[in-house]
Amino acid sequence: MLRKAKIKDVPNIIQLINQYAANGEMLARSRIQLYNSLRDFMVIEENNTIIGCGALNIVWEDIAEIRSLAITPDQIGKGYGREIVEYFLQEARDLELPTVFTLTYKPGFFEKLGFQIVDKKELPHKVWKDCINCPHFPDCDEIAMIRNLK
Repeated sequence: MLRKAKIKDVPNIIQLINQYAANGEMLARSRIQLYNSLRDFMVIEENNTIIGCGALNIVWEDIAEIRSLAITPDQIGKGYGREIVEYFLQEARDLELPTVFTLTYKPGFFEKLGFQIVDKKELPHKVWKDCINCPHFPDCDEIAMIRNLK
């Protein structure tokens, strides 16, 4: 079941995201970062267990970012990631945002959902506000992808 994240979900979301971060597949999130952005998060829950999460972060009047998309390893390939992304794309349309982007190590997944690889330099400078605190800054190796919703 896809639903908005709740305060009680924070420990499980952190664990899910940070298990991928430990393998270098995603950026880690701290508890304070998660509390500050909890309203951006959706989770997928099965049998009272969080098996997936993701966030849609509005960056500016014309762009939002899908971030922290994670599915438990044993549930990958069952369509849960697609469900979360499609929800966020519809939410962005409802908000009349023309563009959604992501920074990812899994471009194949996002390509299947209509995202296209772009040079990071094509993204507005506003999207880099979180990057200054990233351990990979300024040598980011994530792949920038956008989806035009017009």
